[in-house]
Amino acid sequence: MASIHGEPRLVDLDRAECLTLLASEGVGRVVVTQKSLPAAHPVHYVLDGEEVVFRTPRGSTLAAAVLHAVVAFQADDVDLEGRSGWTVYGIGEAYEVVEPGRLDALQRALSPWWGTDATAHTISIPLQILHGRLTPT
Repeated sequence: MASIHGEPRLVDLDRAECLTLLASEGVGRVVVTQKSLPAAHPVHYVLDGEEVVFRTPRGSTLAAAVLHAVVAFQADDVDLEGRSGWTVYGIGEAYEVVEPGRLDALQRALSPWWGTDATAHTISIPLQILHGRLTPT
């Protein structure tokens, strides 16, 4: 599906499509404000319902910036050669997951990349605002 000028066009995605794409990935970026400037931090994540969940070491810059702050999250997948791909962007107020049952369930869903540091923060971002676009092949 090309535009008049031969460039691929972007298609807006609905919320369900955005969540499906987020569930298919595992690496994204958390965007926070640090020293009054935007900063993007790559994270390994899992989608838990409509919340993005990731871990970050206790005392880290990211932990300090996200706890109870409104943050953005972005994940994407791009095929440069095929000139196709998608991006999903969400916004929500981050909080630390502390409920033992949920932490246990999340631990089973976590990638080995997350490590086993029992002192790390498990952070969740409820995706209150969610937008996505893709370039069809």
